[in-house]
Amino acid sequence: MAALSAQRLAVAGAAPSYSAAAAGGDTAPVGKGLVLHVVNGSGSAVTVTVVTPGTIDGLAVADAALSVPAGASGFIPLGNVYRNPSTNRAAVTYSATTTVSVAVLQLP
Repeated sequence: MAALSAQRLAVAGAAPSYSAAAAGGDTAPVGKGLVLHVVNGSGSAVTVTVVTPGTIDGLAVADAALSVPAGASGFIPLGNVYRNPSTNRAAVTYSATTTVSVAVLQLP
């Protein structure tokens, strides 16, 4: 499991660095303007899940799950709803990690 760091995007643009998705999942910072960018270089779809640790009136809030098609990319906003109170970070898991790259981007 890797702890991903946010990369601030400049108004003029940026060329962010990507990390390989970790087989055991990753953690990511959460907050306003943060997004997880997932690039799927594999030959089949990959499901990316961001755990929602909270409840509303005792009912669990569903996790966010995004299916990223083969050869495509996707974004998941990392709002505070995903903040784990014990780590202050979001937990991210992947159905497969081969040729999957990720980056956390901070919008300007």
